[in-house]
Amino acid sequence: ERWFQYDASQFQADTAKAQYNLAQQQLIVDLATAYFDVLRAQDTVITTKATETAIQKQYDQAQERFDVGLIAITEVYETRASYDAAKSNRIAAENQLNVAREQLARLTGEYSVNHANLLQEFPMSRPTPMDANAWETTALSQNWSIQAAASRLDAEDAGLDAVKSRHLPTLDLTATYNETSYGSGASVFTRGSTDTVIGVQLTVPLYEGGGTQASVRQQRSLVTAVEEDLNTARRDVVVNTRSLFLTVNNNIETALALRQTIVSRRSALDATRAGYEVGTRNIVDVLDAEQAYYMALRDYANVRYDYIINSLQLKQTAGTLSPQDLMELNTWLSDNARGIEALANESETIGNPTPR
Repeated sequence: ERWFQYDASQFQADTAKAQYNLAQQQLIVDLATAYFDVLRAQDTVITTKATETAIQKQYDQAQERFDVGLIAITEVYETRASYDAAKSNRIAAENQLNVAREQLARLTGEYSVNHANLLQEFPMSRPTPMDANAWETTALSQNWSIQAAASRLDAEDAGLDAVKSRHLPTLDLTATYNETSYGSGASVFTRGSTDTVIGVQLTVPLYEGGGTQASVRQQRSLVTAVEEDLNTARRDVVVNTRSLFLTVNNNIETALALRQTIVSRRSALDATRAGYEVGTRNIVDVLDAEQAYYMALRDYANVRYDYIINSLQLKQTAGTLSPQDLMELNTWLSDNARGIEALANESETIGNPTPR
């Protein structure tokens, strides 16, 4: 029984090691998620401020046109309503930014209001290898959740062997040594004896009221439960690995489409503004174009952050995520990067693509 308990303790140590590595990988993902949540919130604040500023200009223009009798009061009311909504969104975005900073500070122990932005040159490359089956194979062999569950199963199997061994006889080596001395009164002479016994003791368990059998049934149930946990972990890893592989590739395709959408939205916004100036478009069209443009900017920034987090989670599921991945990611962050502002400025200089 002691020998099997020793085996179980070895497997429990392996389980603890796997859980430690899993916790390290989860911390990497949590830290990256919290950091890019701050950048998301910053981008949302920037876009909501820009939307508020643009709508405020439209509201001022609408008020001036109404004052000289060029438009009806309804357009002023519509612009004012859009401006109030934009202001409310900006206040909510600023609050969410503060919350995101607090969440990041909880992990890092440091509160900061200045965060390096992701460079526009950050590459969104395909997963390597570009094969979902290869990722699945790697995940089944290296995922730390699976390894932890497998070690727990080995430990419970050893525990079952330990419980079963209570039926077996045990043989113990025993040794005793006794020394006695005695005398009478004030006599300086004493007499004594020594007794040394060395032997073996055989214990044969005959019946213990069914306690051993009950313990065996209980331990066997634990083995079955842990075995099912292992099977569930394997199925979850397969599903998550394939899903994340597809999601990362979808993030890349979405980013390419959204980047073109930004250019198109910018051209549409410029055209709508020009149409409003000559009277072919109304103020609602301008407001809708404004919001659509800034929403495209925000969506593009978000899909890049989604790509990063999903890529890290894909490596985590495959069991290959390490602190080195954070170090490499950190090289694409810069205090000089302007993030979504740079993308907005870039879109202003690009014309509408030639129709085909």
